[in-house]
Amino acid sequence: MTKILFIVPPNLSYEKYVQPAENTRQVRKADGRLYGNLATDMPIGILSMSAYLKAATDVDIRLIDFNIELNALDRFDAASFAEYFSAFLAEHHADFDPDIVGVSSLFSPSYFNLLDLGRCARALFPRALVIAGGSVPSSMYKHVLKNCPDFDALCYGEGEKPLLNLVQAADRRAYIESSPSWVTDAKIARGEMFAHDFVDDLDDLPFYDYELCEVERYGINPAMTAYAAIEDKSNNFHVMTSRGCPFKCTFCASHKVHGRRMRYYSLERVRADFEQLRDRYGARTLVVQDDHFMGDKERARAIVDMIGEMKMTAVFQNGLALYALERPMLEALRGAGVNHLVLAIESGSDRVLKDIMKKPLKLHIAKRVADDCRELGIYTNANILIGLPGETKQDIEDTRAFLKTVNANWFIVLAASPLVGSEMHEICESKGYLKDGYIGKDYKNAVVETEHFSADFIQDQMYLINLELNFIHNPDMRLGEYESALKGFQNALRAKNDHAFAFHFAAECHERLGRHEKAAECREAARSIVETSPFWQHYFAHFGLTPGPARVPEAA
Repeated sequence: MTKILFIVPPNLSYEKYVQPAENTRQVRKADGRLYGNLATDMPIGILSMSAYLKAATDVDIRLIDFNIELNALDRFDAASFAEYFSAFLAEHHADFDPDIVGVSSLFSPSYFNLLDLGRCARALFPRALVIAGGSVPSSMYKHVLKNCPDFDALCYGEGEKPLLNLVQAADRRAYIESSPSWVTDAKIARGEMFAHDFVDDLDDLPFYDYELCEVERYGINPAMTAYAAIEDKSNNFHVMTSRGCPFKCTFCASHKVHGRRMRYYSLERVRADFEQLRDRYGARTLVVQDDHFMGDKERARAIVDMIGEMKMTAVFQNGLALYALERPMLEALRGAGVNHLVLAIESGSDRVLKDIMKKPLKLHIAKRVADDCRELGIYTNANILIGLPGETKQDIEDTRAFLKTVNANWFIVLAASPLVGSEMHEICESKGYLKDGYIGKDYKNAVVETEHFSADFIQDQMYLINLELNFIHNPDMRLGEYESALKGFQNALRAKNDHAFAFHFAAECHERLGRHEKAAECREAARSIVETSPFWQHYFAHFGLTPGPARVPEAA
């Protein structure tokens, strides 16, 4: 029997975990300290590989998800994540001598944690094959192997077939060297090309091995706090109904893992999986993680209707292609209990969308979808990226002006991140636009500097535009929808409990709703925070605000 230990690194750096920035989501632990917020999405890539292996061969598989483990701690005293990883693995897995240790890294902020785990695994499990997979190793294999030679190999793209072939190989190291799905230093030195080995018919994949991840520990996902309109944030299960995306958005690197060709589970298989999640696990919310759920509009509509029939609802983490969100589809989503959508608007500049992002979207469609969602009672977050190579300060001003006309409920303005493997990264690297230390940063960190702007300018504008759109020109307040506005402000306070703007504008909402005592409490909270916080003093002064009665945006 082959023993496999899968490990998921934290999706946050050590520094951002122990010292979260003022303008980021925070969690207060029992020790009274504030820590960075760790999303605990189910690692469905690992769950799929585990089910695939168990159906075909004799394996004993364990999973450690350090996002879950860190969230469960009452305090954190280690001097580094590497120190914590070593102590945890030595204490909790002394009885498990794995043949293979596989680290799965999906997001850039986990890059340095991936390297630390490679070193820890090599030291603690000297006889094991130490491998890694996911979007970070697939896109950054040269960086990973250069900085952590402790990895024996990295999987290129999806891992089900390459990992099964590895487990079943008579000589595993020889197989690694012969397969184009595995990346090694020697192959890179020889200039070899690497290739995906996809499962073409997704119905061949067994039902995910949800038992592997102790589903009760994922019952309440801190990332779900981003969805203000979803009141029941428990019993959510992550799913994928397709793989691949044909679009060539310059900032995206998902094709490095799943490719550009769309592959779909059959509708019959999707129904069977959803029924099992409902009946076996009591699932109430399905967190859909397809890169391009709307790849087939009729199929997407059938799945939405299916979810409604089963008395469940869904969250779409990756956003949905706006061009496909016509009124009948939105009505179907609302009928299925979907009351919150992420609108992937990305930019408020037609030039940036067409010429720089290469994104198939017209701005009038974004406005129409936001208006339709508001009419149907679907709360919307609008995702925006600024700071792409080729973008100008005027483009950013155009984006700011356009977004003030969009009736979304909330805006999430982020810095464009040069993901290794994306066209954006290639452009930035060829033109010398990348700041030192950009690897491992996320969408909250501006690291691109061009002839049009500095990274500091983008970092500053990112937060200013967030404050301007969500508070100074809050669409719900402008339209007199004070209860809806409060959802956004209360959500901001769940993420950051000293958010002075959230208290300040919540006070006005309560006042308009006749809740004078509650308004006074919020007003006093804002005043006391601003009195002692230079951070909030700066932003109150910037917008000409004083702690006290908030200003309601003028009606358009």
